[in-house]
Amino acid sequence: MKVDLLVHSAAQLVTCASPGGPRRGPAMRDVGAIPGGAVAVHEGRVVAVGPTAELRQRFQPAETIDATGAVVCPGFVDPHTHVVYAGDRADEFERRIGGATYLEIMAAGGGILSTVRATRAATLGQLVAESRARLDQMLRLGTTTAEAKTGYGLDLATELRQLEAIAALDEAHALDLVPTFLGAHALPPEYAGRPDAYIDMVVEEMLPAAAAWHRRSRFTQRGVPLFVDVFCERGAFDATQSRRVLEAGRALGMALKAHVDEFADIGGLEVALELGATSVDHLDATGPEGIARLAASDTVAVVIPTVPFNLGSAHFADARAMVDAGAAVALTTDINPGSAPCPSLPLAMAIACRYQRLLPAEALVAATINAAHAIGLGGRVGSLEPGKDADLLVIDAPDYRHLAYQFGGNLVRTVVKHGRIV
Repeated sequence: MKVDLLVHSAAQLVTCASPGGPRRGPAMRDVGAIPGGAVAVHEGRVVAVGPTAELRQRFQPAETIDATGAVVCPGFVDPHTHVVYAGDRADEFERRIGGATYLEIMAAGGGILSTVRATRAATLGQLVAESRARLDQMLRLGTTTAEAKTGYGLDLATELRQLEAIAALDEAHALDLVPTFLGAHALPPEYAGRPDAYIDMVVEEMLPAAAAWHRRSRFTQRGVPLFVDVFCERGAFDATQSRRVLEAGRALGMALKAHVDEFADIGGLEVALELGATSVDHLDATGPEGIARLAASDTVAVVIPTVPFNLGSAHFADARAMVDAGAAVALTTDINPGSAPCPSLPLAMAIACRYQRLLPAEALVAATINAAHAIGLGGRVGSLEPGKDADLLVIDAPDYRHLAYQFGGNLVRTVVKHGRIV
């Protein structure tokens, strides 16, 4: 059989295959490694994986990649990003080093609201240009699919402009994006002291407009969902307000995500699980009862090691307990201008192994197949299985564990997206 591409002779071909859904518990320790493996690709899809000798007999490729001495693995999936924004917050980084807390900076009009001011002032072209550079970094570091949130507009016009930027980047860039509407990210200054009035506006005006935009967009044509998200946290929105946003989004056909338990447990996790959220994200303050509820649910737990690392905190989400309890755990960079200016999923994996006690296999599964399920695309990306998108990496190391063992560099030699070297 003729195929477009054969990647062969890998020291390890790592499939992360999981046809039954995200991996949980002990299954997260199995990355599906095939010594001396190969993968055959045709028309942008994986045709077969297996030993090199076997695939060389079965297929006649138009192009080959010799992966001798290297690891071949799925492209990384980043399930929680704020990658589309304008400006930076390097000054706040310096203030935090001087002792200011994230919440103190936010209360003083910095934090999210600082980026809101810059993003509101930016044109669509500026948003696309600044964000494209960040996507370039992510792609070089192995991310081939990522979720991308709005949430730096906090008014209808700018939130829709962020959605347009996400669509333009998805069309023009090799990295595929999944859009999330996060109008309820923070309380805008014009609604100071009136959070319920702002939630009224999100529910009655912004969410219907976002749903209508999605129906017209390239994402609907490609079968890519639109998520709705909410920041349920002290200083942002409470559990009752978060429920209103999520229920309204669900009624409009959106899939659900929620920022919960980042600094305090104020009931957001319970609401999100009750409503059937695809993922709940952060979870640094989630205790044993919440972890047990997560493990009993179909919701993916997205932990974010980059945020406490960047904030200089020693308190991380208890990912070890989550995996041991049987929750489906995913990893993300949370790339954003304030709490996590990090484009590198391998660095997130390295931090998670050291501070959250994930094994390298668990970290890789969390950054591939489980992350894909956290954005509703587990049947399409995140593993090397026949019929899936041919998104794969050639890693300059003889063993997949080097992805978490080494840090500070970039082991990604080659990125293949939809069967094409990018």
